[in-house]
Amino acid sequence: MQASEHLIEIRDLSFRRGDRVIFDGADFDIPRGRITAIMGPSGTGKTTLLKIIGGQVKPDAGQVYVEGQDICSMNRDELFAFRRNLGMMFQSSALFTDLSVYENVAFPMRVHTNLSEELIRDLVMMKLNAVGLRGARDLAPSQLSGGMARRVALARAIALDPDLIMYDEPFTGQDPIAMGVLVGLIKELNSALNITSLLVSHDIHETVSIADQIFVIADGKVIGAGTPEELRAAPTPMVRQFMHGEPDGPVPFHYPADDIEFDVLGEAG
Repeated sequence: MQASEHLIEIRDLSFRRGDRVIFDGADFDIPRGRITAIMGPSGTGKTTLLKIIGGQVKPDAGQVYVEGQDICSMNRDELFAFRRNLGMMFQSSALFTDLSVYENVAFPMRVHTNLSEELIRDLVMMKLNAVGLRGARDLAPSQLSGGMARRVALARAIALDPDLIMYDEPFTGQDPIAMGVLVGLIKELNSALNITSLLVSHDIHETVSIADQIFVIADGKVIGAGTPEELRAAPTPMVRQFMHGEPDGPVPFHYPADDIEFDVLGEAG
């Protein structure tokens, strides 16, 4: 691929939290106009990667470029302008509890644009209609089901027609119907709006069904990258264990501990 085909380019990324290594020289190329998933065992830095790309967290070393812009060197004003073209769907939906559904979706339009209220209303109605919730515009977040809240969060994420949308665990805690709706919406919106989607998820089946490319990360490195089909057939034991949900493998089920006899029966004398 030529560099112009990558919306995001990350090189030699290193990041620590105290003594714990999150990334240790990791590289990522996120293709433009595709759905890319970041997967891996819990605690491997998937959400941290989204925060680094969004400029919320600065890495200890490495380069992070989005549309050729060096995120790590941006000041506060530059980051604010950059986020105008970035949509984010948070794991908890993160809706403003004191604002209605309508006002939640209108919020980024009011912050980042000088559009008239009449035009904002038309745009909000279009975004809510795209996620099937135009009729819920006057409801409060507390009146929404979990699936509806995720869809409102998605409408807010696409409010400014961004080139990049990042999803942090969009399927967590959803019933099968809500999950199916979200999977379909993410795929349809990515195609209809010609955007780039970056998705963090533990849900193998749903993610594999829509992702064009998957990165599997563990131990601070990218241990697998490719299409879903390529990763399902990967020879790497950790990648195979994760993609097939196998309980036994490089990632142990049990946290390190003494033999159970010592805890249950006491040390033999």
